[in-house]
Amino acid sequence: MNRFDNQTVLVTGGTGGQGSSHVRAFHAEGANVVIGDIDTEGGAALADELGTRARFTRLDVTDESSWSAAVLAAESAFGALDVLVNNAGVQNPPALIEQTDQATWSRILGINLTGTFLGIKVATPALRRAAGGAIVNIASTMGLGGTAHYAPYVASKWAVRGLTRTAALELGRDHIRVNTIHPGVIATPFIHEPAAGATAAIADFYSPEPFAIPRLGEPTDVTRLLLFLTSSDASFITGSEYVIDGGLLLGPALQAETA
Repeated sequence: MNRFDNQTVLVTGGTGGQGSSHVRAFHAEGANVVIGDIDTEGGAALADELGTRARFTRLDVTDESSWSAAVLAAESAFGALDVLVNNAGVQNPPALIEQTDQATWSRILGINLTGTFLGIKVATPALRRAAGGAIVNIASTMGLGGTAHYAPYVASKWAVRGLTRTAALELGRDHIRVNTIHPGVIATPFIHEPAAGATAAIADFYSPEPFAIPRLGEPTDVTRLLLFLTSSDASFITGSEYVIDGGLLLGPALQAETA
């Protein structure tokens, strides 16, 4: 028996590097998967690739009515919604705070923070109807410290932490668990390609050489943790934060000859 047989999982940003990894893994573990994304072509192609137990729904996470339609699509297709993965997110082009325009600030917080808020808000009644479930919000190691030139993104991910803890307190008695995952530098287009309006990618600023585990993370690293947190194996875990960064936040690992 698979861990997610007869369960329905909605993954936002489901066509991206991490999102598509999550979608495929949940599907392989027996789940019905609903791929939420604004990438209509990519989402439809992924759903077609997976075939049975996969649906695509166009989802703009900043629009509450779009969220309502996505949750309805999940329940209409599969009868219930058991897991929500708030994975959709965008990065700002690097800039000092004094050089960051308000439109960029509003866009990043709108997708990363308001999108997560709306997902929790709209999905909660469906999770209650399913007699409980799990929500995982994908945050970032940037939500655990300051990072120059990325104020909108950093602020959004710090705020997701507080939102997650509040939701965990509010929903625990409904048997709905809410946690965050904080990935470090993961080898996806998100970090290898410049953000809109930028000329440099995040990967240009990070070398894994000083990490305790000296490599970039892979999407499957995050996916394996996500599967655990949304499974019954994690039934006593809520309001918690899981860092998966190869030791990035620990500081540089000194070589033996220099220690």
